[in-house]
Amino acid sequence: MDDPQTKILDAALAHVPFDGWSEQTLKRAASDAGVPLAQARGLFPRGAVDLALAFHRRGDAEMARRVREEDMAELTYSGRVARAIWLRLASVDKEAARRAATLFALPIHTADGARAVWGTADAIWSALGDASTDGNWYTKRATLSGVYASAVLFWLGDDSVDHQETKAFIARRIDDVMRIEKMKSALNSNPLGRAVMTGPNFVLSRLRAPIHRPKGFPGSVADRH
Repeated sequence: MDDPQTKILDAALAHVPFDGWSEQTLKRAASDAGVPLAQARGLFPRGAVDLALAFHRRGDAEMARRVREEDMAELTYSGRVARAIWLRLASVDKEAARRAATLFALPIHTADGARAVWGTADAIWSALGDASTDGNWYTKRATLSGVYASAVLFWLGDDSVDHQETKAFIARRIDDVMRIEKMKSALNSNPLGRAVMTGPNFVLSRLRAPIHRPKGFPGSVADRH
């Protein structure tokens, strides 16, 4: 609680519904938290966008905590993924998330938004114990990024009781992904299909999950030797 970044972010959440993720919110949050504005600018060099990204990362961390505490043993593979997506949505204030989505929709911040969504997909797979180290590391996160992004948009417009429509939407999207995976498996089990997929499969086989994950760099390619 003594961490100034945490104090500023906590204070910002009271202002975001009115001022969005903005410079005004940063100033007011710093004042409320008792943190000098110069220090706040040092902690969030790009101002509102860095503050919104800190909020996004907090949601990822809270989702991971909730996943660890849940017993998902009886859920199917797709059920665990769907549950983790829902826990991620439920881990943050909806209005603050709406304002963040608006910010990241701006052309100047779309790259930040895309990296944030990728980070969430990575956080979900990591929380679920994904151990892939090859091209599957990338395809899983790329696919889940699309599912998660669409789920966020649906959730923001959902006013159903207990967000039942959002949960059903997530389940449908996961089912769609599983059907695609089954089609890929069937294609690879067919001699003609294997021939068609030789190139893509070779590329995927050379990819490796990153050992260290530098900012903005999603992975690596295996050494030919």
